[in-house]
Amino acid sequence: MDIKNSYNQKPKWLHIVMGVGIGVLIIYLVILARNGWKEYDYIGKSSEFPHTIEITGIGKALAIPDIATVSLGLETQNSTVAQAQADNTKKMNQLYEELKKNEILKEDIATTQYNVYPKYEWRNDSQIFKGYVVAQNVTVKIRNFDKIPNVLELIGTLGLNQVNSLNFTMDNPEILQQSARVKAIKNAREKAEALAAEAGVKLGRVISFSENNDILNPEIYRNYAMKEASADSASLPQIEPGSQEISVQINLSYEIL
Repeated sequence: MDIKNSYNQKPKWLHIVMGVGIGVLIIYLVILARNGWKEYDYIGKSSEFPHTIEITGIGKALAIPDIATVSLGLETQNSTVAQAQADNTKKMNQLYEELKKNEILKEDIATTQYNVYPKYEWRNDSQIFKGYVVAQNVTVKIRNFDKIPNVLELIGTLGLNQVNSLNFTMDNPEILQQSARVKAIKNAREKAEALAAEAGVKLGRVISFSENNDILNPEIYRNYAMKEASADSASLPQIEPGSQEISVQINLSYEIL
């Protein structure tokens, strides 16, 4: 008996059942594929869009700075590079020695610039060579604030002419930042709970989190003030570090149940 005859000998009801089953299977696969296309119409797009509450919390922490930094330097000029370097090195070495006398640690003195370049002057529409300039700057970190006036006095004593602003900062701002972060999260949570209560909904899990922070450093005693004061050490004002504030902004997204 061949296969064709064997198939024809099967009951008609069996043929109908098989046909219906195959049809249902095809329809199911088509629907499944269509739903899949809709769900992943865009790469990375979730099929579920939970309702959320977006809230922002602010936290601030205040502390007294424990480090002062100032940039001190000297620019010298001479007819030769060698002589300009010699003049510059002599004064800068004196600066290093004076800083050590004021208990400034070696690791708290960092050279931030050393430049050598020719200097020209325009006269009657032509350049006239004036010599070579050597400029050197160091950043000084002062941990004992009582030594700040002594360090600033060196500006006039040694004739330093490259000075940048005195700044106060924290040696370990991460501790202050963590304190502000905790306050910001608490502030955001309280806002979200109050909003959910007013709306008559319940908060679920946090589904997104972002943070922005800003460290506000007091910057006092700017360039011009230091240069004027250095002419007369008796005119140096009392230095006050003030306070340092770190502000952290937390953005939270809560799922609504």
